[in-house]
Parts: sequence; structure tokens; C-alpha cells
Amino acid sequence: MEHAQQQEHLEMAEEEEEAYANHMLTEKLEECGIQAADIKKLKEAGFFTVESIAFTPKKALLTIKGISEAKADKILAEASKLVPMGFTTATDFHQRRSGMIQITTGSGELDKLLGGGIETGSITELFGEFRTGKSQLCHMLAVTSQLPLAMNGGEGKCLYIDTEGTFRPERLLAIAERYNLNGEEVLDNVAYARAYNTDHQMTLLVQAAGMMSESRFALLIIDSATSLYRTDYSGRGELSARQMHMARFLRNLQRLADEFGVAVVITNQVVASVDGMAMFNADSKKPIGGNIMAHSSTTRLSLRKGRGENRVCKIYDSPCLPEAEAQFSIGAHGIADATES
Repeated sequence: MEHAQQQEHLEMAEEEEEAYANHMLTEKLEECGIQAADIKKLKEAGFFTVESIAFTPKKALLTIKGISEAKADKILAEASKLVPMGFTTATDFHQRRSGMIQITTGSGELDKLLGGGIETGSITELFGEFRTGKSQLCHMLAVTSQLPLAMNGGEGKCLYIDTEGTFRPERLLAIAERYNLNGEEVLDNVAYARAYNTDHQMTLLVQAAGMMSESRFALLIIDSATSLYRTDYSGRGELSARQMHMARFLRNLQRLADEFGVAVVITNQVVASVDGMAMFNADSKKPIGGNIMAHSSTTRLSLRKGRGENRVCKIYDSPCLPEAEAQFSIGAHGIADATES
């Protein structure tokens, strides 16, 4: 009887592991006749999984030194045999979505607004003015993403790309205390990098893909995704180049969300609207990045100040959540339900 129970636990653990490892490593292509030297070239170019190859256009493979057109055709043909990319029924898709993990924000009201928490496999954008709680929410999620699934966590590590120098590990320790987690372990499970320019920001995503292919990550944070674009590309003359680079960066983010099933959380800044209606509209500040940012984020959340330490989160855009808002508070131990004032 005991042996049967042990076997059952092992099978469940294996199933859970399989659900997490929803990607195939590039080495798998060796079994399909792709040479080890070509696999090495693919990995050096940032293609660590079969999915990343199957999802990429042929011209991207042709930019890799030593990959000819014939080789690119063969690699893509073999990758697409391993990765299902055709039509599926809505029933199958619904089942896949019901298995998605949602990561708690630490506030019951905010989780309820988000339908359970921050969704894995998609991009969630947080935008608002200075001191509206964007970075605080990022710090909170860096810890809750490590909580077990039973506690509405992501049961994985976190990657944190900081572009403004606002990351504070001591905040993570205070939040870890709230959940009775070992502070050292919590910090060890957060891979941190400071990005210094937009090209560096892009390079860090290639490194992130390599790390995700080797270990279980639940969350990728970029705080902020747009600040370096404002400094690296200034003036109207560079607007087109800026938007193209940003589109590529956001596309790579979505690819990581698709490939590894991680939740991607990005923060964004706001700019005053310059149209004629701005003076009549209290909510005239809009997120920067234009249509490219708007189309890339699955869920867009607007944050603003409330009374005291309270903040208000509003669903600005979402494919399945109704337009509504909820209050939360920022305290010594992170995000919690709003306090009465």
C-alpha cells in the first residue's frame, strides 16, 4: 500500500515537472539529424529551445554565420515537426489556459481584480506616475513567484532586469519575512541584472533564455521597459528607429513568455497628453511607447495614488478582464489590502 502511494507521488511529481518543462532543448534536434556544430551555432545566437527556432522567421536563422539556406530549411522543417504549430480546437486551448498559473500580488482585492493574480505566459504592463507603486509591486512579485502553488505562488525563480537602479534586495527580505521564507534562499532565487542601454537590455534577454532553458523560472520583470529608449533615442528623427527596436524587444519578451510559460511584468512611464482635450480630462497622462507597446502587452494596468499609502489599480486594457479598479496599500512587508484612513 505504502509503495503504491509512493509511486503515485512520484508520478504526480513527474507530471508536474513535465507541465513546467514545456520546452524542448535545442539538443533534441541532434536526434533529427542536425549536426552538433550547427546546434552550437544556434545556441550561440540565442536559440536554446526547439520552440524558439520553430517560432522564428527563416531570415533570422540566415543571419547566423555558417547557416546556409539549405541548412535553415532543414532546421526549420525538423523543428516544426516537433512543435505543434497548426490549428487546434478551442476546447484544447481552453484546457491549456485553465492549467495556467497565476501569481498572487499579496493583496486579495488586487488578485480578485486580476482574476486570481498575475498571469503566466503573457505580458502584464504596469504604468503610472512616479511613486504609484510600480517598483513595489515588482519587488513583491519577485518573492511571491517563489511561493508554492498551494499558496497562489509560481513555484519558480525570478529574473529581474533593472534599468533605473531602483532594485532594493532589502525589500525582498522584508517581504520574505511576511511569508516565513528563508531570506537568503529568496535572494538566491532572484537573478538580477542592471541594463545600461537598449542594446544591453536586448542582450540580457538572450542570457535570460539560456538561464530559463536550464532552470525553472516563473517570472521575468523589466523595471522599466521604456526608460532607456527615452534616453538612447531622443528627438523626432529617431522615433522610427526607436519604435522598431522596441517592437523587437517586446517581441522577444513575448517569445520568452510563450516558450517558457513565465509571467512577464514590465513597468512603463507616463507622459502628459498634448491633445486639445487634455485640460478637460483628469486622466490625461498616457503610457509611453504608443501603439507598439499597446499591442504587445496582454494586460495593461494603470496605477495612481490614493489616500496615504493606498494606491488604485485600474484595468486599462485586457482581453478577458472587465474595466474595473481596486485599491491596495504599500507597507513595510510589501503589497497588502488597502488600509482604512
